[in-house]
Amino acid sequence: MQVITTPEAPRAIGPYAQAIAVDGWLFTSGQIPLTAGGELRAGDIEAQTEQVFDNLGAVLAAAGASLGRVVKCTVFVKDLNDFARLNAVYERRFGDHKPARSTVEVARLPRDVQVEIEVVARLG
Repeated sequence: MQVITTPEAPRAIGPYAQAIAVDGWLFTSGQIPLTAGGELRAGDIEAQTEQVFDNLGAVLAAAGASLGRVVKCTVFVKDLNDFARLNAVYERRFGDHKPARSTVEVARLPRDVQVEIEVVARLG
């Protein structure tokens, strides 16, 4: 297993890695809307989702991958009423690529953010 870290995404705020690469696969930890400097990105669900995708892109790039290599996403959202607005950002960021996805409404997320996303990507 190889630990993947990048200063272009926020440091892990707990005892975990930003991502782990193993056997040609990359497993990211959930990304929340913190900047690389650790500041919470304020704003609505769209702004927070954009920051999450910026973070995921940085972690993927550090492993030599991109959003186009993602095979599975898990999206945790505080309020499913925001789904359409979140989905608009999601669809724009992935373009024609359509990875498998699960979306789950949760009671609370770290730092009381509105969205967290983790991905699994194929490397190589």
